[in-house]
Amino acid sequence: MAEFTTILEGLEVAMRLGIHPHEEAPQRVRLSVWMTVDYAIPPSADAIEEVLDYDFVRAGVHALADGPGFALQETLVEAVAALCLADPRVRVVRVRSVKPDIYPDASVGCEIVRQRQAMR
Repeated sequence: MAEFTTILEGLEVAMRLGIHPHEEAPQRVRLSVWMTVDYAIPPSADAIEEVLDYDFVRAGVHALADGPGFALQETLVEAVAALCLADPRVRVVRVRSVKPDIYPDASVGCEIVRQRQAMR
C-alpha cells in the first residue's frame, strides 16, 4: 500500500456563508483540503491516471460556492469532506475554511478531520 497526501491549499471563492444580514451577499472564503490517499502501489508511469486528480475537489468546491450557500462554516467543511470521501482512495480528509474579512483584526475559520468508515 502506498500512502500520499494530496493538498489543495488556499482555494479562494466568493460564496454566501454566514448568519448575519451583512453576510447575505457573497464573501471571500478560503478553503484548504488535505487528503490521505491510498494506492495499491506507488505511481510509476508519471501519469495522472495513476493518482487522484485534485481537479474534482476544486470543481466541487466551486459548485458549492455557486449554490445557495451555507449558514455555518461547520456545514460547509462537512460538505467538502463528503465530496472528497466520495473517491474510494481517500481514507482521511482534513478541511479548513476561513472567512478573512469578518473582522478588521482577525480571520475566523473552522477545521475538521473525517475518515472513511471501516467496512463491517
